[in-house]
Amino acid sequence: MKYNTEQKKMQLPEYGRGIQNMVDYAVMIEDASERQSCAETIIYIMSNMFPHMKDEQNYKHKLWDHLAIMSDYKLDVQYPYEILQKDHLATKPDWIPYASGSIRYRHYGRYIEQLIAKACEMPDDDTKIHLLAVICSQMKKDYILWNRDSVDDRKIATDLADLSNGKLQMTDEVISLMDDHYVQPVRPKSNFSNSNNNSRNNHRNNRNTNNRGGSR
Repeated sequence: MKYNTEQKKMQLPEYGRGIQNMVDYAVMIEDASERQSCAETIIYIMSNMFPHMKDEQNYKHKLWDHLAIMSDYKLDVQYPYEILQKDHLATKPDWIPYASGSIRYRHYGRYIEQLIAKACEMPDDDTKIHLLAVICSQMKKDYILWNRDSVDDRKIATDLADLSNGKLQMTDEVISLMDDHYVQPVRPKSNFSNSNNNSRNNHRNNRNTNNRGGSR
């Protein structure tokens, strides 16, 4: 029995050594009809390995691409799709540039700045007021998550005016609408806090048990 490190390197290890051995066997089949049948059987087994992915677009096409890759493009069968060519495997995707420019308040993020810029361009109507309520509500949640446990609305109003260069104001109408959009963010409990709570509970239970035993 050989260790995996001593065996042939698998092109797609997520399918496992068993599938790779089936593909290697299919490549050596001389009869074209039998080789085609074997390839279709392998595709059927591969599709059952990841049933949650069957709803993906072009799922079967991807399986046949993977079959060709695992055979190092040596499997001579009738592919039902146009197979991804070998020289395209190493093709790098187009470079996506990072967003340039600094963020004035990093805890609010770039999207808040973009929403504020959009709101500055809008006419003064109900749509703009509701958008401002959503923006201020999100700013409040972001501030609490990154800075402290609570924040005064006046701080949000100051930051909104600063980010909009004085063009936007958090009016009383906006504040009243914020209640419809604001949900108090929940901070995840740390494992250290949970362990301390469990330790205190166990200590309390042991003490109660000892007291009951002593009373008898």
